[in-house]
Amino acid sequence: MSVRDSGLGTRDSDRRVSIVGAGLAGSLLAILLARKGWKVELFERFADPRRSTVPAGRSINLALAERGREALREAGMLREIERIALPMAGRLLHDEQGNTRLQRYGQRDDEVIWSVHRGLLNIALLDGAEQAGVKIHFDRRLESADFSRQHLDFVDQENRQYGHDFDLVIGADGAGSALRQAMNEVSPLGIDEQPLGHGYMELTIPPGPDGTFLMKPDALHIWPRGGFMMIALPNPDGSFTCTLFLDNDAEPGFHQLDTADKKRAFVEQHFPDAVSLMPDLDRELAENPVGYLATLYVDRWHLDDKAVLLGDAAHAIVPFHGQGMNAAFEDTVALTRLLDEHDISQATLERFFVERKPNADAIAAMALDNYLEMRDRVRDPRFHLNKALEWELEKRLPDVYVPRYAMVMFHPEIPYAEALERGERQQQLLERLTAGHESLESIDIDQAVSLARNALKEP
Repeated sequence: MSVRDSGLGTRDSDRRVSIVGAGLAGSLLAILLARKGWKVELFERFADPRRSTVPAGRSINLALAERGREALREAGMLREIERIALPMAGRLLHDEQGNTRLQRYGQRDDEVIWSVHRGLLNIALLDGAEQAGVKIHFDRRLESADFSRQHLDFVDQENRQYGHDFDLVIGADGAGSALRQAMNEVSPLGIDEQPLGHGYMELTIPPGPDGTFLMKPDALHIWPRGGFMMIALPNPDGSFTCTLFLDNDAEPGFHQLDTADKKRAFVEQHFPDAVSLMPDLDRELAENPVGYLATLYVDRWHLDDKAVLLGDAAHAIVPFHGQGMNAAFEDTVALTRLLDEHDISQATLERFFVERKPNADAIAAMALDNYLEMRDRVRDPRFHLNKALEWELEKRLPDVYVPRYAMVMFHPEIPYAEALERGERQQQLLERLTAGHESLESIDIDQAVSLARNALKEP
């Protein structure tokens, strides 16, 4: 039996957009477009998370940076999201003996990133979409797409079918995008998925008495162990969501840790100060799955003027720079602006791809590199020397020298691709300036500033 959803399939002079995927990017895009006067329908394969429990997907904690905050601000949602987010001023590094060291993200008090619960964020964005006039259809899994007829077929959990005609369909349905698969069957998109070879497992540090935090709440905790690591992000209820990242096949590796006793011994050996705060560790080690990590590259994001992809559906990345959501949110702003300026056309969708693809590739590269930094380089004294010199250069040359991490996290006006290129040049300079030195005190800062000004000035 085929059912046509009420109001679907009609066409008039109004600008209409259909979005597949009501996760973070799809919901935010729906708000942005609706606020610009577009008529938006949003389709989600799962049930309404405000009325039922649905799969959380990847890590339930996310890092919200300025790029994402800018998009939320434009959608009128920032103040609402700030109520459910916690600021983190830096990385708190835990060594094997339980000693800690805070490495601030930036030099200014406002240079923080925000820990936000994925589920609460999604619910807030869905509420915002409905308030903006978006029509949301839950329990609608995309089964097929006929792009020549501009028609989509969905099914629900009871296998009932629902038809929908579209003017433009946007795929915001994640790394496993059903819309991308349908587009690729019509015209190959050049899809390249590169597995990392490492997986992840989530663990929990519950709140203390009366919802107190058992660790410092205004930091992202990292246990760097060289080749693997664990991180922990705070939640508003006083708990921490911990994520263990580990090679699948190495020793140690997830495949090697094939019994509960081996897993327990591994965690106790490498993260003893965290284990003492994990009363539910044995159950979580036994029940929690090992997640999959990969980088997705797609050479073309649109199909004529009929369909376009964004966010993880177009460029899923590993989570080590906390930028997957932020990059997707940037996509939503860019696509909304282009559609509003140029309306629906193949040229508009191509402009979107040309603008965003280099930045997607750049943040994918930086995310992979940041894994090495978080698990390995933060243990190296030379890394901290470079960081100290970098901050001195930033103080003295604020218009010339901005650390790459700061460009990514705190400067949304700097595209990812520019941050990558400038960051590479700056890193080469830092290596030259710190060569042969053990501490900042032995470096001639005035000379370093002069050399940096000349080396990094615009051509």
